[in-house]
Amino acid sequence: MSLALYGHPFSSYTQKALIALYENGTPFEFRCIGPDTPEHATEWLRRWPIARFPMLLDGERQIVETSLVIEYLQLAHPGPVRLLPADPLAALDVRFLDRYFDLYVMSAMQLAVDCALKRYPMTIEEGRAMAAERLERAYAWLDGHLAGKTWANGADFTLADCAAAPSLFYADWVHQIPETYPALRAYRARLLSRPSFARAVEEARPFRSFFPLGAPDRD
Repeated sequence: MSLALYGHPFSSYTQKALIALYENGTPFEFRCIGPDTPEHATEWLRRWPIARFPMLLDGERQIVETSLVIEYLQLAHPGPVRLLPADPLAALDVRFLDRYFDLYVMSAMQLAVDCALKRYPMTIEEGRAMAAERLERAYAWLDGHLAGKTWANGADFTLADCAAAPSLFYADWVHQIPETYPALRAYRARLLSRPSFARAVEEARPFRSFFPLGAPDRD
């Protein structure tokens, strides 16, 4: 059965799944959810009324939650790049970092975005200040953790890096990584140079006007 991914190119979590697919050259159909493809939105909502993307469809089997999507791809559609180590303890380290980027970087960034979209009873300035405070703490830990490493967990590109790429990409737009965190800044630059993520960034470029805080003229 062929794979289909429902999502949007500008979505950080959609990009996380796309990175995994691009890393291994896994054949799939991208079903963009947008005004030009209402049939995709209809099918997506029929299958997943929680209305969060991405959703992976493998025949009649659907997988949601991006970390699980990537783990499923490794189990059911493995490729040359192993995104989760075979050793259980090493895999646990990768899963921790995956959770770190989602919960402490991506979620902090999303707080500022949600305030700009008036989803919370805070001003844009208040939301951005709270996000900056949370991101600063997350950045400080990451800068120490990344010292001497090429990728999040060491020498190998993993699930953790799939999570790190879009979360750091957008978080830097909300609260730019200070120069006092050189290891983290260099890591973000390496992620942007990784072909799988570079492709995702280019595919999302036409949608930058969607960013409610204003996309900076860089990256």
